[in-house]
Amino acid sequence: MNVVIVGSGAVGTWFGRILEGIGCKVTFAPRNLADVKPVSADLAVVAVKAYDTASAILTLKALLGEESKATIFTLQNGIGNEEALAKAFGADAIMSGALTVPVERGIDGTVAAANRGGIGIAPVGRQANNWLIAALNASPVPLRVFEDFRAMKWSKLTLNLLANASCAILNVPPARVLADSQLFDLELEALREVDDVMRAARLARLDLPQYPVRALLTVARLPGGIARPLLGKRIARARGTKLPSLLVDLRAEKTMSEVAWLNGAVAGAARSLSLPAPVNAAFSRILDDITTMPALWSKYREHPEALLAEVSTERLRFTSEAKTS
Repeated sequence: MNVVIVGSGAVGTWFGRILEGIGCKVTFAPRNLADVKPVSADLAVVAVKAYDTASAILTLKALLGEESKATIFTLQNGIGNEEALAKAFGADAIMSGALTVPVERGIDGTVAAANRGGIGIAPVGRQANNWLIAALNASPVPLRVFEDFRAMKWSKLTLNLLANASCAILNVPPARVLADSQLFDLELEALREVDDVMRAARLARLDLPQYPVRALLTVARLPGGIARPLLGKRIARARGTKLPSLLVDLRAEKTMSEVAWLNGAVAGAARSLSLPAPVNAAFSRILDDITTMPALWSKYREHPEALLAEVSTERLRFTSEAKTS
């Protein structure tokens, strides 16, 4: 099987090695669109940040050409990537993936993956692409097949949100957030907001490889004093020493953030369903503002009271809007 991968970061590099291990011929797309040349591929893998999906689509069009029958498999985090790819290439060409294997690139450039987790996979259109499922089943990475890609990606979103945006805003590691009862309560509220959206949109809560999402959302409904001892240590183990992606990007002074596809997606969906989502809305707005105006970060770095105040303001805003509507 000939495979081309768009995105040579930690996930793209690791998945390329997995595919090579099952006998695939793997090439990586050049970073610059001007350097892209057409290739013959059975599978194209998208492993870029959500804010780079638009540029990845241009790269894929240059790589594959108009007549390509290649399947496009996205391993991206966040909500909306599948829809953008389906609009460009047709839903039947797209397979959605949810990666639960923690992968990171070290300071020396080497890529390491934890020996846990797996991959969820679901068709975006009517084409099941069973050949791809059969090929991935030959790899050592556990695979689970789902029918509803939206339910799968929203279930994965619950994991992406945990101790992510709050850590970035406050410039602290996950352990600091998990140890603070008020900040931990914000994490629980953010999860409840996701659960509310999924219930209203009739999206099933799906357990992903080695991650019991249904239990996570059930426990998140409990009072903080009960949920914290049940979830705190588990979340800390899942995060390990790896810093959250949103914090890594902010420290790297990137001018883009995935928060719009994570917390922002929750806030947007909640708004369309007339549901409150003040925590995710505040997280998304603040992190967008910090990314645009880095000097604003000093207001929030190691200042949880500033974050808590903004969430309170967001709650009042929704209450006011609900009364006037």
